[in-house]
Amino acid sequence: MSGLFRKASNPAEPAAPGPNDTASPAFEPPVVEADGSTDAAVWTAEHRDALRDLVAEHGALTVRELGLRTPADVEAVLHRLADRTATEREAFAARDTHAPGVYSSSAWPPNQPMCMHHEVSYTTRCPGLLLFACLRPPTRGGAVALADSAAVLRALPAELVDRFEREGWLLTRAYHDEIGATPTQSFGTDDHGAVEAYCRDNAVDCAWQPDGSLHTRQHRAAVLRHPVSGQRCWFNQIAFLNEWTMAPDVREFLVDEYGPDGLPFNSRYGNGDPVPPDVVEHINKVYEAHSVRRPLHTGDLTLVDNLRVAHGREAYEGPREVVVAMGDPVRLEPARPHSTATRPGRAAA
Repeated sequence: MSGLFRKASNPAEPAAPGPNDTASPAFEPPVVEADGSTDAAVWTAEHRDALRDLVAEHGALTVRELGLRTPADVEAVLHRLADRTATEREAFAARDTHAPGVYSSSAWPPNQPMCMHHEVSYTTRCPGLLLFACLRPPTRGGAVALADSAAVLRALPAELVDRFEREGWLLTRAYHDEIGATPTQSFGTDDHGAVEAYCRDNAVDCAWQPDGSLHTRQHRAAVLRHPVSGQRCWFNQIAFLNEWTMAPDVREFLVDEYGPDGLPFNSRYGNGDPVPPDVVEHINKVYEAHSVRRPLHTGDLTLVDNLRVAHGREAYEGPREVVVAMGDPVRLEPARPHSTATRPGRAAA
């Protein structure tokens, strides 16, 4: 296996230890070199076990020169790597669907970074494996950022982790046709009864408003014990889906337009208290200190253990085409208010 990969050409400087960090190797996902001379799906099938072992060991890896050119290429690679495809539900931003489990990147302003997060970590069924395939890199910026969520957990203040682990966190959403994903895009249907049934089955409180919009509220765990490695991971979108992470002018516009309770998304402590701006800022700074960045090259593929590794995206200029594939869904238990322990994720049936 060691002959398959080399170290990243521009490794990140190790982050300074956080207040709760213990000595551990710096997070540096390996880079695998494919020569691009063979079919991407064939190459992936030949190296599947080695690639899966590397993801299990490191949490993520990048394959260079795999020669991916179309969403169909990515779909073929997904089927070689994942045991099952994962269907996205409750998306926070619109996507195009290329094939089952294969999507465009989320519609997000290119001049704004996408903060670190785990894909749909607020659902009860999330992908365990993510594939990010670059079909066309931007002219500037747009790198994929990665962070080991176990290291992030250790670096956060103990009292903050204790509270979120004890209470969980709340996500509130207001679906509008003008911004973010619509209910149809998020739930895969425009039938109100089907949306309500999904919410009942997945521990989501929902209510249709007089203007026809949908408001939801869900209580989720903030810390997850990895079902394979047993590592405790900071697994949530508390800082990303919070009003204080929005650009100030965007937040001001949305509050004026929809009111403070009509923001497209917001996060709170598990007991309903607001998360203060300084707490959101601190979480994002810890993510920043523990992140490595991978520039995009045509045909590259980044594999991510979605439970262990958070990801984000730099702001960018120029066209950028990245295809996202999701596999190996994992079922997660909703948090119980004021529980003293977080239930681990378990493999979905």
